[in-house]
Amino acid sequence: MTLPNAYAIRVHQTGGPEVMVAEAAPPRAPGPGEALVRQTAVGVNFIDTYHRTGLYKLPLPFVPGSEGAGIVEEVGEGVTHLGPGDRVAYVGRGTYATHYTGRAAGMVALPAAISDEEAAAVMLKGMTAWMLLEEIRPLQKGETALVWAPVGGVGSLLTPWAKHIGARVIAVTSSAAKAERAKALGASDVVIGYDDVAEKVRELTGGKGVDVAYDSVGKISAEASLSSLKPRGWFISYGNASGPADPIPPGRLAAGGSLVMTRPTLFNFTDTPEALARASRRLFGLLAEGVLEADIGQRFPLKDAPEAHRALESGTTRGATLLMP
Repeated sequence: MTLPNAYAIRVHQTGGPEVMVAEAAPPRAPGPGEALVRQTAVGVNFIDTYHRTGLYKLPLPFVPGSEGAGIVEEVGEGVTHLGPGDRVAYVGRGTYATHYTGRAAGMVALPAAISDEEAAAVMLKGMTAWMLLEEIRPLQKGETALVWAPVGGVGSLLTPWAKHIGARVIAVTSSAAKAERAKALGASDVVIGYDDVAEKVRELTGGKGVDVAYDSVGKISAEASLSSLKPRGWFISYGNASGPADPIPPGRLAAGGSLVMTRPTLFNFTDTPEALARASRRLFGLLAEGVLEADIGQRFPLKDAPEAHRALESGTTRGATLLMP
């Protein structure tokens, strides 16, 4: 199949945003168990920057991108749950492109109430929030959670979801404007700035600390997260916005009171069609109920992917970022 306007953003060498270049990319016909999608919206995530810089290594060259939404154009042999014209969303590798061919089992048909843009904005981020809150260590009503970056892509879903569960959310963010947004999303208290976070969290909890810390910041936040926990609390590290966290010796967990630390990857929780369906049903259900909102803070043309990465890495984005093919 050859389309004159089909293109992808490709990385031939790792580095800054400038290494992403637009190149002609004829869509690949779907093989058995696959579907070809004309993409209408592509989500931008921090993991895409980790791939681009080489922090998370991929074989070169590669097309970045981890999620998208669009309209099925063709299905391969054996695909029966999808057909041409269906609207779908998915988590997959190589979505910075006008077209995407991937496993049909990893694609979810969209309910009428969910738009393509909403799906692309929340699919990866929302299922990440689901994994963090309900799969790894289910957050309970009455518990207290520390949420870093509460108005970012994952954080803007994690915060209201945790509140919906009935937990108290203490958020950590960088500015007064973001603090107001965090409170609107459901945070009961917000620490502004990254100095003395653990001390401030202890003050807010009467010296007890929090039950779980959801940390997407990494290098500058890990110790503060650990120091904010109650005995037997959970440190869930799921991002590296400030760079990878320094190594943490097992003895540090003992010193904090038998703490638990984990570094989850979403694929391990959505590696079967059944798990993916469970995650998407829960996510789309909360969107339909109005508990969650697809907070699309900014949109960029697909060809401007480098600018989208610069905005994301500078910390100036809010909510989800989309690329529009």
